[in-house]
Amino acid sequence: MGGPVGEKPERKRRPFWQELPLLLVVALVLTVLVKTFLVQVFSIPSDSMQNTLQPGDRVAVDKLTPWFGAEPERGEVVVFRDPSDWLAGQPTSRPNVVQDVLSQIGLMPSADARNLIKRVIGIGGDTVECRRGGPVTVNGKALQEPYLYPGNTPCDDKPFGPLKVPAHTIWVMGDHRQDSLDSRWHMDDPKTHGFVPVDDVVGRAVAVVWPVGRWATLPVPKTFDQPGIGDQRPAA
Repeated sequence: MGGPVGEKPERKRRPFWQELPLLLVVALVLTVLVKTFLVQVFSIPSDSMQNTLQPGDRVAVDKLTPWFGAEPERGEVVVFRDPSDWLAGQPTSRPNVVQDVLSQIGLMPSADARNLIKRVIGIGGDTVECRRGGPVTVNGKALQEPYLYPGNTPCDDKPFGPLKVPAHTIWVMGDHRQDSLDSRWHMDDPKTHGFVPVDDVVGRAVAVVWPVGRWATLPVPKTFDQPGIGDQRPAA
């Protein structure tokens, strides 16, 4: 005898091994979507952002915000594509096993990717300047920079300005000022003049996620919130 009239027979569940390929495909698709649109992990290759970031640190980079048209803000730490051979002559790091695996599935960039990481000092419309012996100024406001590498000066090795930052570009500097080939060192570049196009920005670094002992967020320093810093004016 059958069951009650109208009752559907119970659907037989597939064995797990038959569902595994589908689950792997779904996981891979989700991984690619996260990497492409949300968050990606980048490895720090050099000393240029010490002591905020150390070589070998892994940072999580927010890639979602730029998709909505938001441009970088002063004080943010950002990853950007090499705008004009800034990395020419720099050695390419060799991937370790973990990075090789993660790059294959899209969670990390490949070891030969041409990316840099610096702090945004000025945005489009800002006037930036740093004279030898003095602080960096943005729109006439002096930055207090406790994040600089101990013993560094703001710009004594390469003073600049006053410079007007073009629209849709940023002026970037490393926290280890005397060991950072940043915007200052590319002012003579006929293509960029040291300014990074916003279109080359991959995203904002929001946290150190590895090693575990260095877990930390990367907030915007308070000096970039001081009154009047956003009052843009013509360069002198």
